[in-house]
Amino acid sequence: MIVEIYSDLICPWCYIGKHRLERALSDRPRLPLERRWQPYELNPEMAPGGIDRVAYLATKFGGIERARQVYGVIEETAARDGIPLKLDGIRRTPNTLSAHRLVRLASRSGLADRMTNLLFDAYFVQSLDIGEQDVLLAKAAEAGLDPDMARDYLAGTADIAAIRATESVARQLGIQAVPCFIFNRRYALAGAQEPTAFMPLLDLAAEEVDAFTQRVTPPL
Repeated sequence: MIVEIYSDLICPWCYIGKHRLERALSDRPRLPLERRWQPYELNPEMAPGGIDRVAYLATKFGGIERARQVYGVIEETAARDGIPLKLDGIRRTPNTLSAHRLVRLASRSGLADRMTNLLFDAYFVQSLDIGEQDVLLAKAAEAGLDPDMARDYLAGTADIAAIRATESVARQLGIQAVPCFIFNRRYALAGAQEPTAFMPLLDLAAEEVDAFTQRVTPPL
């Protein structure tokens, strides 16, 4: 079974949604599942160096007080799920293109899950700027990637076109917000839903996999 997870690494609901998917999967421990992290930049036109966090929130929410109200709800939700968000510590909203590229690079070594976890944690728990190359290189090494390879990769332009193409396809599919979870490229679940919301789709996708396996496996 394949689940494609469209998300942005600075989206708190994506971080919460990731945890909730993992909780759902803990109730299906024998379910074979491959997670594919797909890029979806919330701010594709963001300046390469990012923007001051206060200025960003004021523009996005129409004022800092409104931003505090919205983020208060997010923090309360995360706290109920046992997720230690530290939104007040974030100083800049970064451009996430390089972070998405790093996840893509990590996927070639089977390290996409670990890389994604490290980047979410870096931003939401450690209050690090995941648009900065030094931060990305440190997390790449922590994930197990070769530091020199990661440095050369980030210094170039590899996979930028592929990421833009993936985001374009996502919008053509009607994905307008993240997180969005697509199971076996047939069933979609949008938003940071409760773990129980994943169960019907997990079971349905598993039934399809079983049925396909039975069709293609010759009798003994």
